[in-house]
Amino acid sequence: MPKLTIENSILQAALEGLEAQKARIDEQIRTVRAALGGKTVAPRPAAEASSGGSASRGKRELSAAARARIAAAQKKRWAEYRKNKNAQQ
Repeated sequence: MPKLTIENSILQAALEGLEAQKARIDEQIRTVRAALGGKTVAPRPAAEASSGGSASRGKRELSAAARARIAAAQKKRWAEYRKNKNAQQ
């Protein structure tokens, strides 16, 4: 049983040390938030943070007009690129 008491005391000391570190970090977070003008950002839940995005949000769809505008802009960029490339050669 003495071994269990030693392990318990080590774990208790580790827990106290971690709680002290957490208190310091929380204070630093409050300081930074105050410097940012009091804006608070809610932390993302662990499941959402690890998945890389929200599972409830579906694929975004563009309208036909939006796709046409994007295609026209890209064609214009490529035409400008080819024009500059040919001028340099």
